[in-house]
Amino acid sequence: MTALATPTSTPVRRRAPLSVVLPVGVVLLVATVLVCVTIGPADLGVADVARSIAGHLGLGSRDALPVLSDAIVWELRLPRVLTAAAVGAGLALAGAVMQSLTRNPLADPYLLGLSSGASLGAVAVLILGISLLLPVAAFAGALAALIATLSLARVGGTLTPGRAVLAGLAVSQLAAAGTSFVIFWSATGDSYREILNWLLGSLAGASWRSVAIAGVAVVLVGLVLIGSATRLDAFAFGDTAAAALGIDVDRTRWTLMTLVALLTGAMVAVSGSIGFVGLVLPHAVSALTGPAHRRLLPVVAVTGAIFLVWADTLARTLFDPRELPVGIVTALIGVPVFAVLLRRRRGNAWT
Repeated sequence: MTALATPTSTPVRRRAPLSVVLPVGVVLLVATVLVCVTIGPADLGVADVARSIAGHLGLGSRDALPVLSDAIVWELRLPRVLTAAAVGAGLALAGAVMQSLTRNPLADPYLLGLSSGASLGAVAVLILGISLLLPVAAFAGALAALIATLSLARVGGTLTPGRAVLAGLAVSQLAAAGTSFVIFWSATGDSYREILNWLLGSLAGASWRSVAIAGVAVVLVGLVLIGSATRLDAFAFGDTAAAALGIDVDRTRWTLMTLVALLTGAMVAVSGSIGFVGLVLPHAVSALTGPAHRRLLPVVAVTGAIFLVWADTLARTLFDPRELPVGIVTALIGVPVFAVLLRRRRGNAWT
């Protein structure tokens, strides 16, 4: 398929090439990871972090670094920061793809019920004490929520952006009610507090297992989604135009949405439900890269990673020694931006 021109109602502006924007973003991400690992009660520097990482990777010696400092870096902060980076990248990618497939600028995994569905599946296995199945349960919950949302949106009419959002809100509320019922019926003692903290979005329990789950999902699914950039551009012209360009619209939409559900399930499994990352970041990044997905998707992944690493750093240090769920921080940032989006769209997205 040949590359597609992307429709726009505004004059074409010269933008920095992807070969410049993406490497700059990657450098900023690496710097963010190194700096954020140093932030906290323990007195650590970037050199200490680099020495610990190099030592564990067999690229240098850790003898000059105190054992306690090395443990803080390698066992506590680095897994948490890397998990935050992977979750931010995954949620931002999922949001950008969902907005394209539904042609709805307000769509994201949280708004369309995927995060709530994943949370319901995850909480169910946590209550049953079979946490090893948590990623599978989160994916199954996200996929079930996706099927319910799209089926409900199609009842009595065609799938439109407004119907998709309204159906997503209904499914999200249903899944949230189911989650509350499961907790009310089964949770005891301190598990109430632990599960509530997880539902609000938290990376406090991040480990190298979390890094593996989120990282593998982002790399494998993310590469497929980025490789579908041309097809996603075609969806911007509408289903009829995409079909005329040789795309099997229904098959492509369901395949990509299933991948988004898989990605969302993996992210929710390690971090809980974190809203607004997938909604806000695609809009902010598209102002820099333009709407073409070949440029948008890789940059939005890197930007999402940087954003959530800093949001989580704020969450764990702002009221030290108490720790905020990171979902509260992203909501405090995302809600005002969401209001601005609604004002700029002047209600068009709901028609």
